[in-house]
Formats: sequence, C-alpha cells, structure tokens
Amino acid sequence: MIREIIVVEGKDDVAAIKRATDAEIITTGGFALQSHVIDRIKTAAKRRGVIIFTDPDFAGEKIRGIISSKVPGCKHAFLPKEQALKNGDIGIENATPENIMLALKKARSESIERTNEFTQNDLLFNGLIGFDGAAYRRDELGKILGIGYGNAKQFLSRLNNYGVTREEFTEAMKKLEE
Repeated sequence: MIREIIVVEGKDDVAAIKRATDAEIITTGGFALQSHVIDRIKTAAKRRGVIIFTDPDFAGEKIRGIISSKVPGCKHAFLPKEQALKNGDIGIENATPENIMLALKKARSESIERTNEFTQNDLLFNGLIGFDGAAYRRDELGKILGIGYGNAKQFLSRLNNYGVTREEFTEAMKKLEE
C-alpha cells in the first residue's frame, strides 16, 4: 500500500491505480484545477504526502507544473511514454499494474532547496546534449533514475531538484552504457 495520496488527471487513471495498489487518490479533472482541488492536494500534502502521477504528455506535464508551483514538496512519479501508450492514446490508464507500481516506487521528492550538483557540462560530457541520440539517452536515463523524459533544460532541472546524487547518476550512466 502507498502511504501518500496519489494525484492523477482523471477517472480512468484512478481505475488503473486501483488495479495496481490500494491507495487514496485525488483527480485533477484536467487543466481545470479548481481551487477546491488545489486545497485538497495541499491538505493531503500536509497530512500524508502527495505523489503527482500525471500522463507523460504535454498536458500531464503542464498539470504537474501547476500543482508543483502551488503545493511545494510533492513527490513525482513518472511513467515512460511507451508504457502508457495504447492505440495511439497516451495515459496512465493504459499502463500495466506492474509498470504503475514501479513508477510509484521510484517516486522522488522535489527539493524545496534546489541544488546545482549537475551542470550542462555533465550533460554534455555524458552525451545527454549536443550529440545525435542525446534525446534517446536522456529518455533512457530518466527511466533508470525515475525522473522521466525531459528536454535538456528540464532534465537538468530534474537532476538537481529531485535529489539525484552524483553516485546515483554515475550508476545510472553505467547501466545506460551496458
């Protein structure tokens, strides 16, 4: 059972989460994010903690950003796009219970105190920017670390804001190279 309350976009996501685990869930209802929903998420964050688990698409990232800006200190779970894809539709509701649980187990807290552990030089040195295949490498590394895919700027921000240590990064890079 997951201790935190999971925040998802819609009722189909709720059904998918319920197939994977016994958890309390809040739905955002999409972009609408009314004030009473944000208030529920704030209360949940104070009492038990929150895991934001939105679809791996533009809308999901937008919703994640809105919640994150209004409710600091949330955890974030990411599902790779290919695990959320079914008949051209991308969503948490398309994932297997096993993939949902793996994503939730890899959930990371967003640090309120941002670090500058990683720089663009780290991305460049490791072939994560400036090279053919860099986007693919960021995608694969994001899966290993549980921080999801992002363009170079987003990926660097996630490395620094989700508590990724230098040791974790090094180990994940070794796995990526295998």
